Amino acid sequence: AQYSAQSEAVSWIRCIPTFISRKDFDGFKEIFHRFLQVKGPAVDWAKINRPPEDSIQPYEKIKTKGLPENIAASLNKLAVVKLNGGLGTSMGCKGPKSLISVRNENTFLDLTVQQIEHLNKTFNADVPLVLMNSFNTDEDTKKILQKYKHHRVNIHTFNQSRYPRINKESLLPIAKNMGMNGENGEAWYPPGHGDIYASFANCGLLDKLLAEGKEYIFVSNIDNLGATVDLFILHHLMSQPADRRCEFIMEVTDKTRADVKGGTLIQYENHLRLLEIAQVPKAHVDEFKSVTKFKIFNTNNLWISLPAIKRLQEQNAMELEIIVNPKTLDGGLNVIQLETAVGAAIKSFNNALGVNVPRSRFLPVKTSSDLLLVMSNLYSLDAGSLTMSKKREFPSTPHVKLGSSFTKVQEFLSRFESIPDMLELDHLTVSGDVTFGKNVSLKGTVIIIANHGDRIDIPAGAMLENKIVSGNLRILDH
Repeated sequence: AQYSAQSEAVSWIRCIPTFISRKDFDGFKEIFHRFLQVKGPAVDWAKINRPPEDSIQPYEKIKTKGLPENIAASLNKLAVVKLNGGLGTSMGCKGPKSLISVRNENTFLDLTVQQIEHLNKTFNADVPLVLMNSFNTDEDTKKILQKYKHHRVNIHTFNQSRYPRINKESLLPIAKNMGMNGENGEAWYPPGHGDIYASFANCGLLDKLLAEGKEYIFVSNIDNLGATVDLFILHHLMSQPADRRCEFIMEVTDKTRADVKGGTLIQYENHLRLLEIAQVPKAHVDEFKSVTKFKIFNTNNLWISLPAIKRLQEQNAMELEIIVNPKTLDGGLNVIQLETAVGAAIKSFNNALGVNVPRSRFLPVKTSSDLLLVMSNLYSLDAGSLTMSKKREFPSTPHVKLGSSFTKVQEFLSRFESIPDMLELDHLTVSGDVTFGKNVSLKGTVIIIANHGDRIDIPAGAMLENKIVSGNLRILDH
């Protein structure tokens, strides 16, 4: 049965109509063939070693080099790539996640454009912004780009591939035809951000940027508000001798209990390699999550050499580990998506390096709990960049856990008349039907639990310090 599924699926790929990207299907065919051939776990646990000391440099060491006199010369060799393929559905929003407002009516995309425009103006440089969209986000993103016409930043877009979802049992594509509508809407998926290398080369942007004298791209997730262009890391890359050019830097940061699922760097068969939780044999998952054995995790802020991408693409030498992502569709059908991760390519590049950066460079907004933090007075906004307020006495961010009543952005916003003062907050847990009045201040550890059927209104001007609030508290207009 396995063999017939294999041959049927492959013949299905061969007879694709030419109006769908041929390169997409070549890419899918390659990953699908590899998937069928792989037997057993992706990694041999016994071969995993900690990376050598010098393969992960502390950020402070890189910073000691200082900055060159001509920063513009380095910036002019850089392009910024933001991964913009995701939707805002997990936060209850339609359309691209990058169009959600996160601070003072600014979206993720607004903040990104402001950051790069500020760089270009400050140093009289030309750093372009490149957005890697997916078929889910491309149309809406392109519409909104009109508003940045008069900003001092050149914006390019390209689309990552579109691959067919596979029936978990038969291993056959579930698509009935090549369309994207109706019952076929769920038949396709963007195959993870590891697709960046092929898509970037296929669309011609790689050659275009090389022709413009660009040497490196800085790649990051668009929802990581800490992923700004770091001039010290850029200078480190530019100042390497030509014969020892570092072709790939992965920014890592110290793991906390909140990051146990994050990918980590390992030494494997004499190469630096990214190990994702999906690749870990079940028996070793707890060991992988350990903060003592694997002390750092990948922020997905990556600095990658453009000539090296060109070389590896031409040689077809980048074999990224396959992540098998199981999904259950609305009708209950079990499918699999074959994906790859952009950081997994680190093993293919010469003189690759991890840089252990401050936690401030990892500020992702995945949930409404994260959104509350970045909207609050814990952070100040300057030229599109968020920095921890100087009024906060210690650098760690509070641990915030909002319940299911806050999951969707619109509902979340309706529960706060204004965002509370959180400068002295350590921990906040909110569960149930809870609302906050204006000018509330939260300090220390605050736990607010409204039981089912109850409601708690935190009154305007309230100051809660090391408090547990439970039961029922209604404030009614008189």
